[in-house]
Amino acid sequence: MIRKAEDIDIEAIMNLTKACAKTMIAKGIYQWNEHYPNPSAFKNDIKRHELYVLEIDAQIAGTIVISTFKDEEYIPIKWLSENENNIYIHRLAIHPDFQRKGYAKQLMDFAEHYAIENSYSSIRLDTFSQNKRNRNFYELRGYKRLGDIYFPKQSEFPFHCYELVL
Repeated sequence: MIRKAEDIDIEAIMNLTKACAKTMIAKGIYQWNEHYPNPSAFKNDIKRHELYVLEIDAQIAGTIVISTFKDEEYIPIKWLSENENNIYIHRLAIHPDFQRKGYAKQLMDFAEHYAIENSYSSIRLDTFSQNKRNRNFYELRGYKRLGDIYFPKQSEFPFHCYELVL
């Protein structure tokens, strides 16, 4: 079941993202750390009604942010569509115990369906350049790589920006 997250979910979401970070670090992918993601980001997502969770057997197994807010880091990117009526995907995560079972696809299908149903013109996102699995995941879904942005508190390596025009 995919539902909007609530304040009571923050602890479980943080446990999920910490488990993801630990698994990525073990694979040499330094995408998430002690600075990001953090509880305040998720609390803000909840306040904006943009954070969703995937529940399996009453356990939060995944999370995704579907936002209309364009972060300032995205300003220099030459997007394929006009800078209006777009959604932005952030913090897609599946707990390691539930990975490789199609749940990330399920959350992205949900986000894409949401965007189409609400007449958005495109879906934009970024993913860590050193995370080949994520890059392939988005590219196989038809997202086009457009440019790079940097989050120095997260990594010295860039994050690739992608867009899917609907």
